[in-house]
Amino acid sequence: MIYNPILCAGVLGWASAQVLKFILFFMQNTKLNVERLYGSGGMPSSHSSMVCAALISSGRVEGWTSTAFGIMFMLAAIVMYDAANVRLEAGKHAKQLNEIAQRLFSQEEEERVTEFKELLGHTPLQVFCGAVLGIVIGALMPL
Repeated sequence: MIYNPILCAGVLGWASAQVLKFILFFMQNTKLNVERLYGSGGMPSSHSSMVCAALISSGRVEGWTSTAFGIMFMLAAIVMYDAANVRLEAGKHAKQLNEIAQRLFSQEEEERVTEFKELLGHTPLQVFCGAVLGIVIGALMPL
């Protein structure tokens, strides 16, 4: 099998954040939620962790002035902006739409209404924590 440190760092960053999400959810709610192992949203941001781990690994492997590092930097910026802004707002919209549907429809009709997923994006703190986790993983990943 071919070892690609950039890819491995990204996957490890994502997996680590997802496991932390699962553990933190359990500690806060004292119940297991398997969806936290693969779902979006929550603390820390697995998207941020993944792209930051790959970003730091690409700098270490290809060089800090390389094209690969520049592309990874731009990708990381886009992913983190999207998580903290676009997807966070989409989740807020979903929450309000679900509340409106609940008020408008009777109990029988409500069962036929599809509920929108509300946990989509991240707060800036969740994105920051995911980024820090990814940076640490990318820095410690063996080359």
